[in-house]
Amino acid sequence: MTADNGLPVILGGEAVRPQGPPAWPIADESILAAMQSAYSDGSWGRYHGGQVARLEQRLAAMHQVEHVLTCGSGTFAVELALRALKIGPGDEVIMAAYDYEGNFLNIHAVGARPVLIDIDADNWNLAPENLAAAFGPATRALLVSHLHGGLVPMREVMALAEQHGIAVIEDAAQVPGARVQGRMAGTWGDVGILSFGGSKLLTAGRGGALLTRQTEVAQRARLWLRRGNLLCPLSELQAAVLLPQLDRLAERNARRLRAARLLDEALCHVPGLQSFRNRALEDSLPAYYKLGFQFEAASFGLERKRLVAALQAEGIAVDEGFRALHVGRSPRRWRSPGPLPQAERAHAGTIVLHHPILLGRDDELMQVARAVEKIHRHAAQLR
Repeated sequence: MTADNGLPVILGGEAVRPQGPPAWPIADESILAAMQSAYSDGSWGRYHGGQVARLEQRLAAMHQVEHVLTCGSGTFAVELALRALKIGPGDEVIMAAYDYEGNFLNIHAVGARPVLIDIDADNWNLAPENLAAAFGPATRALLVSHLHGGLVPMREVMALAEQHGIAVIEDAAQVPGARVQGRMAGTWGDVGILSFGGSKLLTAGRGGALLTRQTEVAQRARLWLRRGNLLCPLSELQAAVLLPQLDRLAERNARRLRAARLLDEALCHVPGLQSFRNRALEDSLPAYYKLGFQFEAASFGLERKRLVAALQAEGIAVDEGFRALHVGRSPRRWRSPGPLPQAERAHAGTIVLHHPILLGRDDELMQVARAVEKIHRHAAQLR
């Protein structure tokens, strides 16, 4: 790696990546062709132009499930899943204390109560061994998310859920195409969730999908969606641009995985910065919408907010992670079977790298490492 002895940008130096982060979505001739085709045949402006139906069929075949329902967002798909599983007032839904805020709010939207459990120490995703203490007489479902390149051991989760007779929603919004213990992410649970938001690996600006093998669940979801017309639909044009992206997903996921491993090797010597570490799960491959890092300010020598600002000034697309769900919220809105020390760590110490750089050249990946190293060398001046 070429040494960079210059100052960080916020101390008057030159940016490692002056052009800024890579654009997303990237230019893709197949997407342009899909839009032109939808324009030519008029399907882009119809209620039923065939594009949504084709997308749902492709997703069903890809995930080997019987039923796929597309909708306006992944967040809405989670609420739809809860309603289709008949989760409502008085029920409890177990979830990780570090997760997407929308999932927490969706549980409240149906009148249920979140039960927050602590997370894995190495990848800050849901830890199955913490589930047992969370089950109670009102427990009706478990919501599991794979976040920041982390994977949850779904076989163990499903065994516990079956033992207690509760439903499982598997949120694969960040990991389309990932494999978890021999199955595609989103296919272990009673319901799986995908997202097609504007920053996601499969993007249509907005959109989501619900996956299930259960006919009754799918029927209840359809009934909830249909209010004379379709509530919160995915458009025909959105479906058209998603179809060619499915053709490239496996190849792009492989490129992102290789890049994540290269960055891990390049940054492993930096104190206070550790990429998420998954458990040794057979036949599993993560996917990277965000590449997660565990950050410890004391070891690195700089506060997280200052590091993130310095990296952004270098042209690197990083952000702080989610706020832990129990932080700053009234205990009346959730319960927990015990302390949440790892969620506290994740709340204070998650840093995520946005995925487009992972499709870049190796020298572009090394720009990330150079920026981190430069800031670490000058940490004392940045405090």
